[in-house]
Amino acid sequence: MTAPFGAAVVGLGVGEQHARAYSADPRVSLRWLVDLDQRKAERLGGELGGRPAELATVLADPETQLISIASYDDAHAAQVVAALGAGKHCFVEKPLCRTPEELAAIAAAWRGSSGLVLRSNLVLRAAPLFVWLRDAIAAGELGEVYAFDGDYLYGRLAKVTEGWRSDVPDYSVMAGGGIHLIDLMIWLTGQRPRDVTSVGARIASRGTAFRYEDYAAATFRFDSGLVGRITANFGAVERHQHVVRVFGTKATVVSDDAGVRMHRSRDSDAIALTLDPLPPSKGVLIPAFVSSVELGDDPWAAQHELDLVSAVAAADLARADGGQRAVRYE
Repeated sequence: MTAPFGAAVVGLGVGEQHARAYSADPRVSLRWLVDLDQRKAERLGGELGGRPAELATVLADPETQLISIASYDDAHAAQVVAALGAGKHCFVEKPLCRTPEELAAIAAAWRGSSGLVLRSNLVLRAAPLFVWLRDAIAAGELGEVYAFDGDYLYGRLAKVTEGWRSDVPDYSVMAGGGIHLIDLMIWLTGQRPRDVTSVGARIASRGTAFRYEDYAAATFRFDSGLVGRITANFGAVERHQHVVRVFGTKATVVSDDAGVRMHRSRDSDAIALTLDPLPPSKGVLIPAFVSSVELGDDPWAAQHELDLVSAVAAADLARADGGQRAVRYE
């Protein structure tokens, strides 16, 4: 048996679930836990076995091959570039990064590495509904897909107005939440958007410490004629959920708080589908990341992560200047 991969986790908010996934994988030895709160790292280390450390210690450790980066959004880019430069395979919480400049730096570091694996934690890809839907689209069950609608309904306004997001410069609800739906749009259809227009509002969080738009809406156009409409609604007065509607020339699939259903006719009732629109956990993609390191990576998978940030960044730029933006890919 080969020695297990050494792993480290940076940021122990959602990163705690990364740590638990590594700890449960027999191919991995959880070595390091990095967090601004030393006591949190000590507590989790006492349970799972990893040791508290500074990032510099992790990067210098030759026995650590895998690193999960789950720090605050504005710290991702510099940490990813440093980790790739230190020869570490990277699994990064969304967003991978936030701006075209950050993306260019990451793309250059990844392309300059020797086959390092780069993944982002877009967990809706693992939900049974979307695994099935991707296969159904590829098999032609929906006909030609001509529209994709996705709504990210956050339903947790206090986490924006009172948590770390209010302290992050230029925090983007599209990059922080809507990215999940943009990812599904690209991943399910196998197409990259050509351009985007976007608008936003700051009404729900007005009068709070949060200084940025709490609502964003973007319309993407594709070379095929497909149109994608994505909203990131952090002020929604309802439970946290995602609404997805995929329209094809043969069928429509809808997932919302009324359940999942498929329409195959304009006249008959919809067919209820018993497919879960949520993944089992936020660490569900960790085993596949480890397998990519173990078996050899598909570079197109990392390219998808870069393309996704290109689309999200273009939407943010379009919203900032009130115009249309071409999506420029790395």
